[in-house]
Amino acid sequence: MLVSLVIPVYNELPTLAELLRRCIAVDFPKELVLVDDCSRDGSRELLQELKEKGLSMLGGTPRNRNEVRVLFQPHNQGKGAALRRGFSEATGDIVIVQDADLEYDPRDIPKVIQPILDGEADVVYGSRFTGTPRRVLYFWHTVMNNVLTTLSNMATGLNLTDMETCYKAFRAEVLKSIRVEEERFGFEPEVTAKISRGRWRVYEVPISYHGRTYEEGKKIGWKDGVRALYVIAKYTVAR
Repeated sequence: MLVSLVIPVYNELPTLAELLRRCIAVDFPKELVLVDDCSRDGSRELLQELKEKGLSMLGGTPRNRNEVRVLFQPHNQGKGAALRRGFSEATGDIVIVQDADLEYDPRDIPKVIQPILDGEADVVYGSRFTGTPRRVLYFWHTVMNNVLTTLSNMATGLNLTDMETCYKAFRAEVLKSIRVEEERFGFEPEVTAKISRGRWRVYEVPISYHGRTYEEGKKIGWKDGVRALYVIAKYTVAR
């Protein structure tokens, strides 16, 4: 099966090339769908070069089929909008979200998609809070994550441990039935609500997590948490 990694990019130059090397080093057939959200730090220029030269510019010899598709947003719109664009262009049998930083390890992707390959799941979430190594950071972020996950679970009837995780893998047919409306980080509770509404089979698997500080480029903030509360309420009412 071909796996599409949809990668939104916004000002990720310090980590972008290394992230791509790590993605292509994982041994399964894949396409990288990169969506630049009007970066201003040189990421856009790196992606333009990648589009012209291909993955060979990153060095190394991939062991399996690797394709790359680079898309450019006309103006900055947010992570949700970038994912919406990437999902529409993805051609894989399985689609997974991959952030452009190094917080999530692409070596975890095979175990994230395994329940789909086994025919047991339609959607799989990678959980950062089920006993695997993770960097210790930001107590109040963890509290807010737990609050949002709990409220989302109350609204959807699911029992996830990490609704806000980046690693969400979908059978392509599932994504084709979902219309992403949220422009920014509200994507996470929105897509969770719509997956629940579709009664898709949802699994969780443990993943590692190497969180970064704001000084290292972390972007999500308290305003996104407030927006997530609104999104949970919005799609609860929509049920």
